[in-house]
Parts: sequence; C-alpha cells; structure tokens
Amino acid sequence: MRAKRALIVAEAGVMAALTAAVTMAVQVPVPETHGYINLGDTMVMLSGVLFGPLVGGLAGGLGSALADLLSGYASWAPFTLLIKGAEGFVVGLLARRGGRLWTLAGCLVGGAVMVLGYFAVEYALYGVGAFAELPGNVVQAAVGAAVAVTVGPAVKRVLGRV
Repeated sequence: MRAKRALIVAEAGVMAALTAAVTMAVQVPVPETHGYINLGDTMVMLSGVLFGPLVGGLAGGLGSALADLLSGYASWAPFTLLIKGAEGFVVGLLARRGGRLWTLAGCLVGGAVMVLGYFAVEYALYGVGAFAELPGNVVQAAVGAAVAVTVGPAVKRVLGRV
C-alpha cells in the first residue's frame, strides 16, 4: 500500500513538473483577460490518459497553477488549480475505461471542462472580454486532445500499462 502511494506521488510530481514546463514553453498573452494560451493541456490530458484520474487531476491542477505562479499570472493560479485539476481528473476517469473511444471522450469532456471553466471565470471578471480567449482555449483543448489520443496509447504500451 505504501509503495502504491509513493508511486502515485512520484507520477504526479513528474507529470506536474512536465505540465508546468510545457505550459511555460509557449505562452501567447491575451490582454483582454490578463491570461494566456499555452500548450500545457497536452500534458494535463496525457497525465490523465497515462495514469488515471488521481494523477491527472493532481498533475493538471498543480503543474498548471505552478506555471501561472512562475510566469507572472499568480492571480489565475487558484482558478487554474481547480479548472485544470478537474480537466485532468475527468480525462483520467473516462480514459481508464480503456480504448481509443473512451480516451477521446475523456479528452473532449475534459477539454470542455477547461474551456467552460475559464470562460465562466473570465466572464464573471471581464464580461464580454471573455470571448477574446474562447477561440484560443478551444484550440488549446483540441491540440491537447490530439496529442493525448495519438501519443497516449503508444506511451502506455511502453510503460506496460495496456
């Protein structure tokens, strides 16, 4: 039992670090919402696909919030922690059912959680300015899903998790 917990902590830590790094690698600022578009959803979704809902949620939430803190977007970190955590959890929850269709469904639902979550917060804070980031978040989710659905199964085979 202790070894299992240690493995989960290690997986979540590594994936959170990778999520933060990928999120910070490419950032396109959106002045209307004081936020940015990034590639971090590739790692959020991949975390859920590879390691399930717990690691997906922890890595997605903590890694993405860490990227916000380190990139000068600290005001977004609490929202990101919840939104990206929920995204990774949902992806992992559906993807663990097995098969490409469940993985795709998980990524689509997780992506929708992310897009709608940020839109709701941005609309509450900035009104119609929230629409400025909407297309970028949709593309961000689509790229994340494409990577997770194509790369995820191959990495799972290498890790011996299939």
